[in-house]
Amino acid sequence: MFWFLLIALVVVVAAVTLAVVGGGAEAVLPEAEPDRVADALPESRPVVGADIDALRLPVAPRGYRMSEVDDVLDRLAAELAERDARIAELTAARAQAPADRAVDLTKDER
Repeated sequence: MFWFLLIALVVVVAAVTLAVVGGGAEAVLPEAEPDRVADALPESRPVVGADIDALRLPVAPRGYRMSEVDDVLDRLAAELAERDARIAELTAARAQAPADRAVDLTKDER
């Protein structure tokens, strides 16, 4: 009985090894293409919240692909810096506007 189990174990190990290594010159499975971001952030317009909600980063064997995540974070940082600069520009322009041009909504004009 011992010899039968030993031979069966050797056969199973050999079969698993052949399945993992492949059939020699003929590959059992085709080479898989690496995952990439299918719907990246739009280049033609500013990023909106819906773009971030729809974004799905590809998963790598040990988590996410660092290069893909770095690209997305760099793009978002640039967008936020641009928006912050525009907000600061508009705030400065509003502060410099003459006070007499401001409309008083509390006055009743009759």
